[in-house]
Amino acid sequence: MEELKEINVTNGLWLVPTPIGNLSDITLRALEVLRCADLILAEDTRTTGKLLKKFDIDTPMRSYHMHNEHKSLSKITQELSAGGCFALVSDAGSPGISDPGFLLVRACVTEQIPVHALPGATALVPALTLSGLPSERFSFEGFLPQKKGRLTRLKSLVDEQRTMVFYESPHRLVKTLTELAVQLGGDRNASVSRELSKKFEETIRGTLAELILHFTHAPTKGEFVIVVQGK
Repeated sequence: MEELKEINVTNGLWLVPTPIGNLSDITLRALEVLRCADLILAEDTRTTGKLLKKFDIDTPMRSYHMHNEHKSLSKITQELSAGGCFALVSDAGSPGISDPGFLLVRACVTEQIPVHALPGATALVPALTLSGLPSERFSFEGFLPQKKGRLTRLKSLVDEQRTMVFYESPHRLVKTLTELAVQLGGDRNASVSRELSKKFEETIRGTLAELILHFTHAPTKGEFVIVVQGK
């Protein structure tokens, strides 16, 4: 294994994954980029502030989230074009994976601004490997549309042969499991993981029908990842 060398944090946009729960999962390289950047673009500055405080990082932050990302693009790309070094983080996980990031990366690519992506935390991989379902090929579906296009998306997955991975919020978990059972069959094998890397982490495995029954009576708190076997 190579010895740890000083990290060269150059100008451009740096996509920095942050822990999905346990703050000790942050990488050494991520910490170095957060320390050396001119500015941290944070989905929620309060959440990121807790991470920075734990590791004694005082880099300035600016709010960057789904409600302001469109109007922020021009200003950010201008600053980066002038030689800035910005780190982009979401509340948890990898920027751009069901979190803000895609629009800014696309704008930087268009403007020929360097973009650097660090490997790191994301909830879909541990949930997939914990499921016990085939993981050599899979389809990441993220969050299903809340209204328009939801049924169309579900129906499009009826013949999907790869393992499918979904993100879901606590208050829609049972609804989504039920809709999946209607479209894919209640006997389809699946798993639900929650609070990954945290104190109350758990993964429940069974058929979709069994999972619906379980979570109808069990508390639905935390962040959830649903993994469903392909056809």
